[in-house]
Amino acid sequence: MKKATLAFLAGIYSFAPISAKQDATLTVNTEKSRVDWVGTKKSDFHTGFFPLKSGSVTVDGGKLTGGKFVIDLANLKVTDAGGGDRLTGHLKSGDFFDVAKFAEAAYEITAVNYTDASNAEVSGNLTVKGVTVPVKLKAQIRNADDKGFFAQSFLSLDRTLLGITYGAGNVANDVQLAIHLFAK
Repeated sequence: MKKATLAFLAGIYSFAPISAKQDATLTVNTEKSRVDWVGTKKSDFHTGFFPLKSGSVTVDGGKLTGGKFVIDLANLKVTDAGGGDRLTGHLKSGDFFDVAKFAEAAYEITAVNYTDASNAEVSGNLTVKGVTVPVKLKAQIRNADDKGFFAQSFLSLDRTLLGITYGAGNVANDVQLAIHLFAK
């Protein structure tokens, strides 16, 4: 009787769902992820992007819970025809990012508060040129599970909070950013 009971219980439990590991740390896909930017001045604007160098995100139960990504300032790209190599060089200089000393920037998530199923307020710290400031993002989380992650955020950032003050009065303080973050 004991053998029959054990066989019966083993049979029942073999069909029970196995609970999947809920939390996962995913590696940022640096080929697809990037931070697009638009900077303006009194008479014109310029566009470009920063590639990402590395990073990871943590998801739990289909929700973003944490992460960090490193922005590759040294390989910034200017994408508008009017900017070119001259603007690229100027942005890499001490007037802006000083990539000879500070080739990377980083954003580290400190808290995530979902406002609905696919939107979250992400709090974190942005470090650029050795200066760290708190930055809140409104993120649209398109996918967050143990197989992959995709989110994007659009924000305006005051560059002077990071000590980037070149061209005050001519170059706008606010830079428009679009963050596209993919991870697997």
